Order: sequence, then C-alpha cells, then structure tokens
Amino acid sequence: MIKKIPAGAFAACTVLTLLLGSCSEDKTKLYEANDPLIKNIDKTANPGDDFFKYANGKWLNDNPIPGAYSSWGIGNLVQEDLRTKLRKINEDALKEGAAKGSNSQKIGDFYASGMDTVTIEKEGLNPLKGELAKVDAIKDVKDLVAAFAYLETIGVQTPIGAYAGQDDRNSAKIVLQLYQSGLGLSNRDYYFATDEHTLAVRDDYQQKHVPALFKFLGYTDAAAKAATKKTYELEKFLADSSRKLEDLRDPYHNYNKMPLAGVTKLTPLVDWKATFEKMDYKGVDTVIVGQPEYYRAVNTALTKFSIDDWKNYLRKNIINEFSPYLNKAVVDENFRFYGTVISGKKSQLPRWKKVIDLENALMGEVLGQIFVKEYFPEESKKRYTDMVEAVRASFKEHIEKLDWMSPETKKRAFDKLAKVYPKVGFPDHWKDYSKLEINRSFVQNIIRGSQFQHKQNADKLGKPVDREEWGMTPQTYNAYYNPSNNEIVLPAAIFMVPGTPDQNIDDAVVYGYGAASTIGHEITHGFDDQGRQYDEKGNLKAWWTPQDSAKFAQRAQMLVEQFNGYKIGDQHVNGKATLGENIADLGGIVIGLDAFKKTKQYKEGKTINGFTPVQRYFMGYALGWLGHERKEALSNQLLTDVHSPGFMRVNGPFTDVPEFYEAFKIKKGDKMWLDPAKRVKIW
Repeated sequence: MIKKIPAGAFAACTVLTLLLGSCSEDKTKLYEANDPLIKNIDKTANPGDDFFKYANGKWLNDNPIPGAYSSWGIGNLVQEDLRTKLRKINEDALKEGAAKGSNSQKIGDFYASGMDTVTIEKEGLNPLKGELAKVDAIKDVKDLVAAFAYLETIGVQTPIGAYAGQDDRNSAKIVLQLYQSGLGLSNRDYYFATDEHTLAVRDDYQQKHVPALFKFLGYTDAAAKAATKKTYELEKFLADSSRKLEDLRDPYHNYNKMPLAGVTKLTPLVDWKATFEKMDYKGVDTVIVGQPEYYRAVNTALTKFSIDDWKNYLRKNIINEFSPYLNKAVVDENFRFYGTVISGKKSQLPRWKKVIDLENALMGEVLGQIFVKEYFPEESKKRYTDMVEAVRASFKEHIEKLDWMSPETKKRAFDKLAKVYPKVGFPDHWKDYSKLEINRSFVQNIIRGSQFQHKQNADKLGKPVDREEWGMTPQTYNAYYNPSNNEIVLPAAIFMVPGTPDQNIDDAVVYGYGAASTIGHEITHGFDDQGRQYDEKGNLKAWWTPQDSAKFAQRAQMLVEQFNGYKIGDQHVNGKATLGENIADLGGIVIGLDAFKKTKQYKEGKTINGFTPVQRYFMGYALGWLGHERKEALSNQLLTDVHSPGFMRVNGPFTDVPEFYEAFKIKKGDKMWLDPAKRVKIW
C-alpha cells in the first residue's frame, strides 16, 4: 500500500540541500506525486454546501462499507495495515520456538490458541464450567456479592463497577472508585428512548438475543423466556437510577468521596471490606462513588429480585462476555445482535483479525515493543514532538489575545498549558508481562489476561502515581488527554496516512491531519468544559474567576445550541453530551492553523495540485475524518457516544472559522454559511 518516492527525487533533493540548503521545488513535486488529498475530491460538490463531501466524496463513492464493518474510513485503512503488520509479528513468533515465559512465546501461543477452531468448537461452553458453577452455588445475598467480586476480576459485567484511579481532587493519590455498571445494553437510554433504532434493538434484545443465550445454557424455551423477562426487569431497574450520557460529564457531580462506612450506609446489604479484598483491593478506607443513587438502587435490587433472578442475570452476563470466543453457534448469535442489529454489519471479520484485535486488547504493549522498532522511525517521532511545541506556542498566543478572559485567569492558564506533558509515539518504559501466563487454551488465556489487567489496576492502590504509564498502545489509531496527569498521549499509529509515507506529506496536510485534529484537539481538552476544571497539577479545583467561568459557559452554550440543531434521521446530535469534543475540535482547528501559519510552506504560499496551503490545511483536517458509517451504527453513536459523527466534526466547526470562509469563498446563501454573530469563538 505504501507508495515509493519517485525515482531521482530523493537524490536531487539531497544534492540541492547540500548546495543551497533547501529543496522546496523538488519537495513540491514530491508532494504533488504523493498527494493523499487529490484522489478523494468530489468535484461535483460545492465546498460551501457540504465541505466534507467535497473533500472526501469521491473516496466515499468508490469505497462502500465492507460487510464486516459498521463504518469504513481512514481509521479502518490504518487498522488494516496495522493488523497485517501485527499478523506477521505473530506468525514470526510461532516460528521462533521461543522460550517459555518470553514475550514471543506468549504472542505465538495466544495467536495459535485463538486460531484453533477445532478445539474451540469441540469444547463448547466447557471453558466456562468453573465460572457457571460458582453462580450455581449462590445461596444468599452474601454469596451473590462474593460472586460479583470474583466475576469483576475476570471482566464479566456485574452491578459493581470498581476500579483504582487517581483522585480528581488529589491527583498524586490513587483511590478506589465506584461507577454505575450492570446494564446489558450500552447505556440507560437504550431502556427508555423511543427512536426507531432503539426500539428495534430493545425488542430484539428481549425477544431474541437474551433468550438465545439462555438456550445455549440448556434452558427450555419457556424457561429462557421467563429468565429473560426477569433479567430485563432487573437491568431496567438499574438503568432507571443510572445517569444519562451528558450527566456523566460533570466532574463535580460525579465526585462523591466518602469513608468506607459511608458506602456501607448507601448499601447496607454489602460488606464492602470483604468484597474489596476479594477483588484484590487491599486496605481500602476511602471510596469515591460516582453515582450514589445508582448504588442505592443496587442495594434495593439485592432483595427486590430473587436469588434465582440474580443467578440468571449472572449466567447471562458470563456467556455474553465470552460469546465472541466460544463455539460457532454462540459467536454467530453475538455477531447477529451486536454486529448486525446494533451496528448494521453484514458479515464477520476473518478470524485472524479478531484474534489480533483481542491480543492487542489484552497485551498490546508486548506487540507494541516490536511494532515501534519496525514501523515508527525516529524522524517521525521528532516531527510530531516538534509539532506539539508549535501547537503549544500557538495556544499561548491565543490565550494572550482573548478579550473575554481576565489577566488573573490567563496567568493560571499559561501555567497549565506550559505543564501539559506530551507523550509521543511510544512509552519510554514498557509494562511488565512476566507474570502473565499464556498457553494454548483460548478462553483461559482471555480469563488470565483479564485477571492480569485487573491485578495491575488493583496493585496501584497505596502506591505513587506512575505518570509514565500509557493508557493506549503505540499501534492504536487514537489519542487522549488525561486531566489528572495534565498530559496528552499520542500513539504512533494516529499520525499514519494510509498509502503515503510520512516524509512524503507536506506540512499543510500534516498540520491539518495531525496538529489540528489530534495534537491541538487533545491540548484543547485541557481547556474544554470538563478539562478546564482541573488545574495544572491535574486536580479538580476552581482556578477561574467566577466572571471568566460565566463568559466561558456563555460561549460554550452557543456551541451546544449549534450542534443540537443538527438532525440525522429522527435523532439529533446531543450538543451537551458532545460539547467537550466539539470544543476540542474547534480549538484544534484554529490553534493548529495559526501554528501552520509560521511554517515555510505557508509563507511561500505555493499551490500543490491547484490548492493553496490554507486550503490544503482544511482538506488535511477533513482527511482525518474520511469515512462513512451504516445507519444502525450512526444511530447507536448518537445515543451512546460523546463524539459527534465524523462528517459533523468537519462541517460543524468549519462554519465557525473565518479563514475557512476566505479559503473556499463561502458566501451567504451557501448551506455552510453561518452569520458572523452566531459563529462560536472560545479559544
């Protein structure tokens, strides 16, 4: 897939560089020949009506969504390339005859166990006999809660959502946290919303999917129907006391710190000391409860529903959790519901891809160590490390020029910005997997992998925060901002453009694709409606003046209303739930643009394939959201995701950026025209 540099271009550039110190003319030719933008353009579309379609429309028309996917776009293309690379790593590991306990042995044996469909089919549900037996043995509420504790350690959904994480108000300390959990469907709205997609999913869940799971467990049709009815009632009861997607974004409202006795007062039927110890959380004396009303409901549910009802609920959760990894009939039902009904997929991925994805989830840094050595050169790391500093400098200038923020708040904002810690490409220190045992038993490998990850999390309690730890692998096409560490984490894969080596892409595209949609986006998260509430040390603390907070909220509300106005079918974008991402998108675009304006390419102003540097910048940003998704997947996203759909992440914020109007001559009457008074400007 990777295009080669045109013959002679590198040599000519090298000679000119030695003689003249530059090779801009030859680089321009190189960029023209390897342009990742030009082949995607739909020349029949008006950029002022639908810029996303203009920039990406030809690619969308030429690349329908493959049957095994709910969406198809640039992230998938990168992922396909990554999977191929990781497959080679796995197959090489199998050939090595590696020593037991080595990373190569673990990689090879995990891959082999996942590909051994003969053994998997023969075993059926036998790999889960031990877990199901624990449920069968439950006699009372005490046994039930003990089962919750065990199942949580192997990744099975229960009403207890516990994890060790940084204290929002004291980021130097790891404390135990309880969060709402326990639902079989993605979130509470699936139990109550009335749009067409949600109604169809809810009906299938009750009439087909859950009954099928019980039948796999040996229930008769009548018993499966009865168990499904009570299981759904239990989940709906918990959903009724669960918070909505947008309400989970308020860090103060979801921070309720209390001593262990306080948690016991919420749920007197649970012996939390014993429960936490069973989950490897030792010496817990303080807990942060995200949603106290949810845990009150859990306490009520422990007696409202019978022990038999709870046992059915747990059996369903066990088989549901492991259903993608069992025999074909179970796998097919899992795909039918989660793949087709919820996401609209038509066929399953090839098995090797599913095994690679699972391996990545369970021990991704084992693969990552090998991946970065082969596929992420030092020059690329330097390019994006330097770009972080260019974006940081641009953000500082934006803060300086704000007419709505006081000097007092600006001073604190400068301090926080200066202390944003960038992690680029891959970790300096890798996780230790020496205690993870992997053999040729597929489901047991998954259980041990989940237990290993749980134990790693539990072991953090009472220890200093490891600020060097990464929450993503280098081979992940994604990035994140962590407010508790005031850090941005930028994996190597997020900067990859399919089919074009990094060194062959001009700065205009790279600044739109990388500086705006990734680096600037993640830094802006530190100053969005959630992130701005954390100080430079990562503590939840009011550091803005009340007047500045009010001015920020006024501008943010304009963005909420803008996105609330976007309707897709019979659903609307949730402007409140997506606010943080929309602020980060807009911030990344304007900050990345001003960083780009300092580059040589912008100053020279030369066109490449007929497009100016600024036009290429906006098109580079649109390239980052190249893709489309099925109707079902889009409906699911609108209900469960804090990110707006990809095409809205281009067309939405662009309407707020004056330079976009200038670059593409957007005029009043065009569909993307927004009156200047309604354009949002925050950062």
